[in-house]
Amino acid sequence: MAGLPDRFRQCSVAAAPLLAGLLVVVVTVQLGNWQLRRAAEKTALQQTIAERSAQPPAVLGTSQPAEWAPLQLHGQWHPQHLFYLDNRIHQGRAGYHVFAPFLDAASGRWVMVARGWIAADTDRSRLPDVAIAPDSVAVTGQVRLPGESYTLADTETDGRRWQTVALPAWRATTGLPLENFTLQQTSPAPDALVRDWPRPDAGIDRHRGYALQWFAMATLAAALTAWQAWRLTRRTTHEQHRVR
Repeated sequence: MAGLPDRFRQCSVAAAPLLAGLLVVVVTVQLGNWQLRRAAEKTALQQTIAERSAQPPAVLGTSQPAEWAPLQLHGQWHPQHLFYLDNRIHQGRAGYHVFAPFLDAASGRWVMVARGWIAADTDRSRLPDVAIAPDSVAVTGQVRLPGESYTLADTETDGRRWQTVALPAWRATTGLPLENFTLQQTSPAPDALVRDWPRPDAGIDRHRGYALQWFAMATLAAALTAWQAWRLTRRTTHEQHRVR
């Protein structure tokens, strides 16, 4: 009976690598499945964007348009308010996404429009100038639904530099009844802004590649665990024969 604790301790030590190996297999398989789910979600989003982008631009009615639906506004820019979304990278260069309120004449509704990208000045305390057309213009783009934001503005730039889209705060800043969506402008304009918008459905192949890596790690962990189990079983059998 005195040898039972020692034997139990030996079995526990021998079983520890098996349990660790099984844990690695379970975790890596779950991570691989998560990457596949992300790829499936982006594939579905890609299809939704393609279907809605193929529709002709609609005009702003009484109801809120669907995300990614093309929309055309006719009216004027607000002459005073410009917002700069900081830390936006385009072709390796740092810059801003420029937002401005737009009054749609037909509906009388204010829409915050993402006008495009502009490079940042070498002096970060200065914001680049963006021209605002004083006349009535037509703006076409895609509807975007921003998430909740609690980011504060940079007071050094009079509240014009922001880190995220913040419609509630922009309503308070401008005093305008901005809609609950933004319009990502795609129509050309003589303002030197770049309208090469990042796609949220990008990276599908990357997710699949990550999933393959996780499944490969799971396969390796399963093989090593099986080999360790075989060694443990063989050693136990050998010890039993020796005792006899």
